[in-house]
Amino acid sequence: MTPQDFSSLASGRSLTRTLSSKTIFSNMMTGLAFACAVIALIPLVAVILYVLINGSVRLGPQLFTQLPPPPYQPTSPQFNSGGFGNAFVGTLMTVGIASLISIPFGVLAAIYLSEFARDTKIADAVNFMTNVLSGVPSIVMGVFAYGLIVLYTKSYSAFAAGFALAVLMLPTIVRTSTEALESVSGELRQASVGLGATNFQTVSRVILPAAVPAILTGVMLGVARAAGETAPVIFTALFNNFWNFDVWKPTATLSVLVYNFAVTPYKNWQELAWAAALVLVALVLVANILSRWLTQRKR
Repeated sequence: MTPQDFSSLASGRSLTRTLSSKTIFSNMMTGLAFACAVIALIPLVAVILYVLINGSVRLGPQLFTQLPPPPYQPTSPQFNSGGFGNAFVGTLMTVGIASLISIPFGVLAAIYLSEFARDTKIADAVNFMTNVLSGVPSIVMGVFAYGLIVLYTKSYSAFAAGFALAVLMLPTIVRTSTEALESVSGELRQASVGLGATNFQTVSRVILPAAVPAILTGVMLGVARAAGETAPVIFTALFNNFWNFDVWKPTATLSVLVYNFAVTPYKNWQELAWAAALVLVALVLVANILSRWLTQRKR
């Protein structure tokens, strides 16, 4: 064949790739989804940066070892003194009490729903009530704990706050733990039963260890929500300007300290409020990192 023949064949079969309407639409949707993902991250990044910039001004060891100071003028030599050690301890107390109450009850309820009452009317009823409870405003939980514990003991207390936070955490732990247990492969259950294991041995030694990573994730979500709640703590723990290690007495928490100090006209209290907000964010981050580390060790 002559070179002219080759050129004619090449001109008849174009190697240029044409874009169809479906390809253009797919690329547009991919770009739109990416843009929406970026827009969704903007508020999170903005909040973290804003809290970090304003809260890092007062960061230091004195925050965790000193009590809240009186209001000082910016020109005072004691302007940068003081901290919120009592509120930090109070937050650990209330969240710890809430975790001790909600985690065992939540996980045991999830085991019953997923392993012994799956696809039954009682499971449907419990799931429905759990969904309703998760939508109840947190201030209602505070009023409930106030009427049940504070009025009965005639005192605001860290235990009352922990009880209110436990009720808030319970739906999250039950739902996530139930989903985690139900997601475990049925082949593991059959293999365990086939080897002669009882139901208790199957759940405790096979199903539960396999679901631990997802359960920890749900627990961390519940802890993160409890640590940042303010309304139920105001109704139950109130506040305390001094050190308190008694669970039956009023105690300070970081969330209430942020609420009290952020609305004041005193600059040093406002800076302490920003620092407390930063510490709350850091606590949530540390909790998530710790859960991932425990999960990796479990594997």
